Amino acid sequence: MGRRIGVIGVIVENRENSSQKINNVLSEYSEIIVGRMGIPYRERNLSVISLIIDGSTDEIGALSGKLGGIAGVKVKTALLSKDL
Repeated sequence: MGRRIGVIGVIVENRENSSQKINNVLSEYSEIIVGRMGIPYRERNLSVISLIIDGSTDEIGALSGKLGGIAGVKVKTALLSKDL
């Protein structure tokens, strides 16, 4: 199975209610996370997380899906177009 490299952008609208769920999901998929950066955007009462990922399409899709299933969390994924 090929591996792909990409970026997952996560917007968190209500950090207080979702941070533990987000961290649990990220811990579950830590083996495909190369890097993580989180920035609070206080002026808009949001947090933004960017993830650099390296995994199979199935693993990346599962991670994105679980994050997107958390209330108040929006997710977008961009992957390199070819398997590595």
